[in-house]
Amino acid sequence: MADESDNNPNTAIMEPISKSLHPLHEIAMTPTHKLLLKQWLKEEELILNRIALKETQIDSVRKELTNLYCFFFLFHSISLILLFSSSSNSSVMGSCNRSWIPSICSLLCSLGLIWAVRYKTDTESHLEKLLEREKEDGKLLGKCVEELKKKGLEFDLLKEVDALRRAKSLRVEAKEVKKWSARDFVTLFFFTVSCFVLALTRVILCD
Repeated sequence: MADESDNNPNTAIMEPISKSLHPLHEIAMTPTHKLLLKQWLKEEELILNRIALKETQIDSVRKELTNLYCFFFLFHSISLILLFSSSSNSSVMGSCNRSWIPSICSLLCSLGLIWAVRYKTDTESHLEKLLEREKEDGKLLGKCVEELKKKGLEFDLLKEVDALRRAKSLRVEAKEVKKWSARDFVTLFFFTVSCFVLALTRVILCD
């Protein structure tokens, strides 16, 4: 008597399913899934390279900012010392009459340095936003790659790829608009120091 399972079509269909391949083997045997995985892995590598580049650029900008801070205080310190030594060797009236010359020079140099600091801080902020965006893209893409490796042929290409594109296009930074930022306080601090140096220059030359 023949076994009933040999004549049962449902049993014949279930046997291959019970012996299913590993999801990675399924992907390797399917051109569309295989191509998508290769593209995502390549894009993930490009994102990592862009993240490394942005971090290097941010470090470079921060070093330039540190140099500008040092130059700002060094310039004003040396200029005040020179003014004090020159005023002690000349008449008070003559020094006071010519006080507008060093004052204008100090003001122009201060404004130039403040503009440079502001420009570099804006550049740093812009690079930090780009870096944050790249990291978010990397995390999102990494999740999709893991899902593809885990599900294999069960991974719905149309649904998952469309969700990835929609997440990238509709992503909006939900952050509160700040009236004052750290860059504004830095600019205000250096402007205050510049005004103090101008007043100190007048006191040194005329008092």
